[in-house]
Amino acid sequence: MTQIRRQTRVKLRTWLTVQLLFGGGFAASWFMLPGFQQQEVIAHLTHKPCPLDVTLQTVRATTVESLYDDAEVVSEAELAAVLKKILPRFSRDHLRPNLVEHALRTWGSEIEFTNPDIISGPQMKEFLTDMAKFVDSWGKNANPLMIANEDGVYVRFAEDRSASVHHDHTLAALTEAGLSLEDSVFTTARELHVRNIVTEAMRDFHLDERETEWSVMSFALWLAPQKTTTWHNGEGRRITFDMLAERLMRNHKRDGVCLGTHRIYSLMLLVRLDDESGGQLITPETRAQIMGYLTTVRDMIAASQQPDGSWTSNWTDGADSVRKTDPNEPMSKRVIATGHHLEWLSIAPVELHPPRERILKAADWLVANVETTPQDQIDANYTFYSHVGKALAMWRRTSPAQFWIQWRSEHPECEIFEPPMVTSDTEQTSGSEAGH
Repeated sequence: MTQIRRQTRVKLRTWLTVQLLFGGGFAASWFMLPGFQQQEVIAHLTHKPCPLDVTLQTVRATTVESLYDDAEVVSEAELAAVLKKILPRFSRDHLRPNLVEHALRTWGSEIEFTNPDIISGPQMKEFLTDMAKFVDSWGKNANPLMIANEDGVYVRFAEDRSASVHHDHTLAALTEAGLSLEDSVFTTARELHVRNIVTEAMRDFHLDERETEWSVMSFALWLAPQKTTTWHNGEGRRITFDMLAERLMRNHKRDGVCLGTHRIYSLMLLVRLDDESGGQLITPETRAQIMGYLTTVRDMIAASQQPDGSWTSNWTDGADSVRKTDPNEPMSKRVIATGHHLEWLSIAPVELHPPRERILKAADWLVANVETTPQDQIDANYTFYSHVGKALAMWRRTSPAQFWIQWRSEHPECEIFEPPMVTSDTEQTSGSEAGH
């Protein structure tokens, strides 16, 4: 019996020794892990996201302005005619977030229109950030657009008409419209702020997402001024702008939202913000890769422009584009390609431009298309045409709001029109075009 007790005590001491050694080794290894890796382990064990390891310092995001004021591209009269046809005259009933997001990024959050049938900037801002206004439009049984979680605001994106269409598209619209981090966001649970949308998006981001165009743009506009180039997402994974650029360039140029044109704009934005931050946003190697990518795009659009000045959905076919163009392709796709290309070219240096006559021809085609397209067709394709107005305004180194306020002071009749305008039920939603 004594022998058995001695063996039991020896086994117990051995077991305790092993456990102490294991525990000590684990503790030593734990404390040797960098803080973000400790957070990653905790996140996996608790199923809660890691806290963001970056403090947002910029009250308002920076902007990237056009490099040109070129009256030969678009005259003031032409610009005014285009902008009048994209005034945000939407039905307030079942108002689609996608419409408001495009109108808000185009017109900004401060413009006040004199015609009450036009939704002014503060009203668009309220619709997206105050769920009481959202419920007024969609009814009390609708799922809210903004959803509060423990310390962030998640923006609901889905294919249903009451949601945002793309991940972080709402954030991008609010960012480009000039909202402050301290602007209120009223969820159904409590009041939070735009800051909580930004931090939630940074925690929620993954490099393998299907769409990263608006995330990259938003993060860069907020973080570039404070020279923040790295952070860790909610799973503790390291994210850098070099990684984001590589992700944008990874797939074929024809892939991506709006015929692959949004990723081009986001890449050009990274280069411009890198310039303005003194070369600290991305590495020289990444910058060289982006410039090579954009140079290839330049050559493609120089070779693929249609005889009338437009670009079609198959612009990435280059010199074979005209031969391969679908003759039955909807005109709206030409509006998408041509408007978006002119938009990114307005912030691009001359070295990334196709020959100047091609830019002039593209602008002429857009102006003529807007002028001859019936208002109801523009209304049904508002999201696409909003990019046309924004692009042409940028070629005059102005914003639609800034230009319109000045134009209206000299032409007070410019906001008089015959109703109706856009309703949520008439907007085009077929095929890939609905994804914009």
